[in-house]
Amino acid sequence: MKKITMFYLDDCGYCHKAHKALDELMEENPAYKAIEIKKVEESQEPEYADQFDYYATPTFYVGDQKIFEAHIGMTYEQIKAEVKNVLDTALA
Repeated sequence: MKKITMFYLDDCGYCHKAHKALDELMEENPAYKAIEIKKVEESQEPEYADQFDYYATPTFYVGDQKIFEAHIGMTYEQIKAEVKNVLDTALA
């Protein structure tokens, strides 16, 4: 199992959807609860966030590989599917 790093901003609507998706997915599949997730609010930890290659939030890394970076116009269903892929990748 690999560690996930999630970059987000408190005032980001897509980030709020990703947090909601994480909560729902963990209720749907308790195995996801065992995954270590480091959540980084990028405006509070800019030096750490600058070490990673991404433009938009939320962005998820599994280990050192970027798995998902949100883009404008994503629906909640799309974000939830991407977050599920991140969790499945971490479990594999």
